[in-house]
Amino acid sequence: MAASVSIPGCFNMARYCVGRAAAKHPDKTALIVVSDADAPIASAERWTYAALDAAVRSIGAGLLARGLKRGDRVLIRLPNGSNYALAFFGSIAAGLVPIPASPQMTESEARYLLENAAAAALIATPELAISGASNCIDATELAAMRGSWPEADYAETGAEEPAFLIYTSGTSRRPKGVLHAQRSAWGRRPIYDDWYAISSNDIVLHAGAFNWSYTLGAGLTDPWANSATAILYTGPRDATVWLKLLAATGATLFAAVPSLFRQILKYGDFASADLSRLRHGLAAGEALPPAILEEWRRATRREIYEAFGMSECSTFISTRPGTPIRPGSPGNAQRGRRIAVLPVDGDATPLPSGETGLLAIHREEAGLMLGYWRLPEEDVATTRGDWFASGDLVSIDSDGYVWHRGRADDVMNAGGYRVSPLEVEAAFAGHPAIAEIAVAETTLRPGVTGITAFVVLRAGAIADEATILAHGEGELAPYKRPKRVLFVETLPRSPNGKLLRRQLSATAGN
Repeated sequence: MAASVSIPGCFNMARYCVGRAAAKHPDKTALIVVSDADAPIASAERWTYAALDAAVRSIGAGLLARGLKRGDRVLIRLPNGSNYALAFFGSIAAGLVPIPASPQMTESEARYLLENAAAAALIATPELAISGASNCIDATELAAMRGSWPEADYAETGAEEPAFLIYTSGTSRRPKGVLHAQRSAWGRRPIYDDWYAISSNDIVLHAGAFNWSYTLGAGLTDPWANSATAILYTGPRDATVWLKLLAATGATLFAAVPSLFRQILKYGDFASADLSRLRHGLAAGEALPPAILEEWRRATRREIYEAFGMSECSTFISTRPGTPIRPGSPGNAQRGRRIAVLPVDGDATPLPSGETGLLAIHREEAGLMLGYWRLPEEDVATTRGDWFASGDLVSIDSDGYVWHRGRADDVMNAGGYRVSPLEVEAAFAGHPAIAEIAVAETTLRPGVTGITAFVVLRAGAIADEATILAHGEGELAPYKRPKRVLFVETLPRSPNGKLLRRQLSATAGN
C-alpha cells in the first residue's frame, strides 16, 4: 500500500468494494453463503461480482424509490446472510447510511438505535421488526428490489460524506453511535499487506456476524476491495463446523476471535481436516493468548496473525507474514499509520518508548471515524491536539511492538464485543431480589473471561443465581448477559461512595 496516495475526492465505499471488482472480474465468485457444513459445497448460494454489483445498485435504487434521501439512516435488523450484505452495501451505493444491528438484540435495544439515529427506514424480517416503526422493509421486499428496479449508478458521494453508523458500548449507559465516512474503506488499505497479505486469489472465511465492524471489514469490505472471495456461514455455530468449512471451501484465510480458535482446538477433528489451502489465521476482537497461538501452530503448522483496532478506526496495529510474532503483543503499527502513547492526565505530548499511557492515532488517519453520533462532548474528550485518544492503556517497546495494559475505563470485552457495565447493570436494576448490582469482566476458568454479576440481595431475598440470570434474557443480547452471579455482602466503594469496579475481580478470586 502506498501511504502517499491521496484519497479520491469523489469516493463511494460500495463502488470501491463492489463496482471496481465487477468491472475487472464480472464472472468471478464474490460471495459463497454456506448454510449446511455437511452438504456439498456446490449446493451453496453463490454470487458473482457482476450479480453482486447489479443487486447492490438495484437495491440502492429501490430504497430511494421508497422516498429515502441521500444521508438518511437505515437500520438493518436481519439474520446473518446475503440479504444483510446486500442491504448494507446497497444503502451505501445510494448515498444512504446503514446502521448494522445485531439480530440478538432485544426489541427495546433495537428501538433505542432506531430512535437515537433518527432512522428513516428499518430493514428487518417480520420476527425482527420493531413495533410501531414506520417505513419498514421486509426481506421479501428487499429481494424484490433486485429485480424490480433498474440498476442505478453509484451515488457520487464525497470521501468525507457519511457511509455507515455503527453502535458500540462505551462508558455510558447506552451504546453510542460511531459515524464512519465513505473514505473508511480507503483507510483500510494498510491492512491488506500488513495483516492479511491478501490478493485476488484469496478465499476468506470469517466466523463473525455482520453487525460487527470486524466482520464487515475483514469479512466483506477487504476481500471485495481486493477482488477476493468471501465465505459466509449461516448454519448452527458448533465449534466442529469450522474445520469442515475450511476444507470444503478451500479457504486460504480464516478470521475469528481468539475464543473461537480455542474452541476449535478443543473440539475440532484436525486429523481428518484438509487445511492444505489455508495460509494462516487472523485474530482480532480480543487479545490472543500465547498458549492458543502455540497450540494452533502445533495442530496446523500455520500462524495466527493478530490485529488490534476499534470501532472508531479500522484495524491499525497487527502482526504480518514476514515479521516475527512476539506472543502477547498484537504487533506493530501498520506502515503508513501514525500512533502514539499519551499521558492519561490529558497531555498531548507522546510518551517515550516503554512508558504506559493511552493509545492514540493521528486524526488525519483515513480510517478514523467522522465522530460520535450527536455526542460532541465525546469528540472533545477523545481529542488531544493532533491525536484521537482511545481508552486503551498500552506501551510500545523499542522495536515498535505494542503491548496492551488494559482499559483506562471500565468497558468489558465479551467475546470480542465491547459492553458497557452501566448498560448491563441498568437491565437488572428492577429485579425484586437485587438491592445493588455491579458487573465486571472476570476470569471464569483458565484462559476464559466473561461477565460476572456481583449482587447484594435485598433483606429476605433468596440467593437464586438461575432466576437472576434468566432476568437478563428479556433485557439484553446474549453476549451482554452475565455468565455467573456472585452474591456479596457489600460492593467495594471509595470513601465518597464511588464504586471501585476494579476490585471486583479480586472479589471473584482472579
